[in-house]
Amino acid sequence: MSTNILAKIVDHKKIEVAERKTQMSIAQLEAMPLYHQVGHSLKLNLLNADLTGIIAEFKRQSPSKGVINDTASVADVANAYTQFGAAGISVLTDKTFFGGTLDDLSIAVKNPIPVLRKEFIIDEFQLIEAKAYGASVILLIAACLTPTETHALAKFAKSLGLEVLLEIHDATELGHISETVDFVGINNRSLKSFEVNIEHSLALKHQLPKGILSIAESGIYSVETFKLLKKEGFDGFLMGEYFMKQANPAAAFEAFVRSIKTDNNAN
Repeated sequence: MSTNILAKIVDHKKIEVAERKTQMSIAQLEAMPLYHQVGHSLKLNLLNADLTGIIAEFKRQSPSKGVINDTASVADVANAYTQFGAAGISVLTDKTFFGGTLDDLSIAVKNPIPVLRKEFIIDEFQLIEAKAYGASVILLIAACLTPTETHALAKFAKSLGLEVLLEIHDATELGHISETVDFVGINNRSLKSFEVNIEHSLALKHQLPKGILSIAESGIYSVETFKLLKKEGFDGFLMGEYFMKQANPAAAFEAFVRSIKTDNNAN
């Protein structure tokens, strides 16, 4: 995703959020049943050796790839992700650029597993929405926010009982990290060139504060890459396109997990 596309998305998001505020009040969101439920902890799941560490994503399309999968069922895919050992589920809720909705989120959260609202969050209202629709985790993208904005949104998310994943792309964004961030995701795809560079991400990982959970994002298309990132100390692995581009994402996830387990047993 180029910086120009990112700016376009954020500009559109400002208009979209303003419109959503006219359609539903904070009081209405706070009255929704899921708002008062205690969410499942992604942190605990990433530390659970019996699970895969994979945060498996449901994504229909993207600005860079176009349509990835417009026929898969959210319910079927989320059920399979849960059944075969995902640590969490990531659901795109942006409609215009990614073809997702908050309704997708409300379907995924029926599973007993932490669900991340993957969205371009710029306003506290979106965090209240995430809580109301059952998300356990929210994403903050450093490239969309100033460090001050990131810290304020993370603090507000924590006050709602949400865990916070901060996504960074390079060392200039390390200043966005604070004690209110639960996980730091390092996106392996450059915002400028679209290229995936695992080595760059490995170098950036070693600049993270000690003790913070790290998540590798994008470009994980093989068991070998997964193993390399795990060996280098990543705690979680956000994967979506690899599964969603298959005709049957549920079966693709099951097969990938089987490969990991077979490989582990062989060693």
